[in-house]
Amino acid sequence: MQELLEILEKNSRISVKDLAVMLEEDEAGIASQMTQLEKDKIIFGYHTMIDWDKAKIDRVTALIEVRVTPQRGEGFDYIAQRIYQFEEVTAVYLMSGAFDLTVIVEGKTMKEVALFVARRLAPIDQVLSTSTHFILKRYKDHGVVLEETKNDERMLVSP
Repeated sequence: MQELLEILEKNSRISVKDLAVMLEEDEAGIASQMTQLEKDKIIFGYHTMIDWDKAKIDRVTALIEVRVTPQRGEGFDYIAQRIYQFEEVTAVYLMSGAFDLTVIVEGKTMKEVALFVARRLAPIDQVLSTSTHFILKRYKDHGVVLEETKNDERMLVSP
């Protein structure tokens, strides 16, 4: 199962036939495993990575550090649930360290993300503070290097 999951995590478009060959199993068995993994919510979905910069489509991603007051009997789950309900939010993670939650937000512009923080996130009663970090350039995402390595074409000069 682990090997199947690792292959799918790197390439969700791989065919059942190719998976069967790679894992030396029959196609029906692989298809059955995948169906069960989906039913058990081990596989939640299949993701397509897009380089929005190359597509020339404006998209801004921000990582927001959030300090919160956990709720009695609910811990951090209640506030995390409130935050992940917003359509701008693509991910929420409980963290160790100086802040409690990392919230990943996408918008068309930096101003749009800033307004989301000011008008929707910061006003939540349990939110104590936020710190927004805009992603300026992606080099590697989901284990994939997004930029081709450039060869140094300068001539070597030695003394």
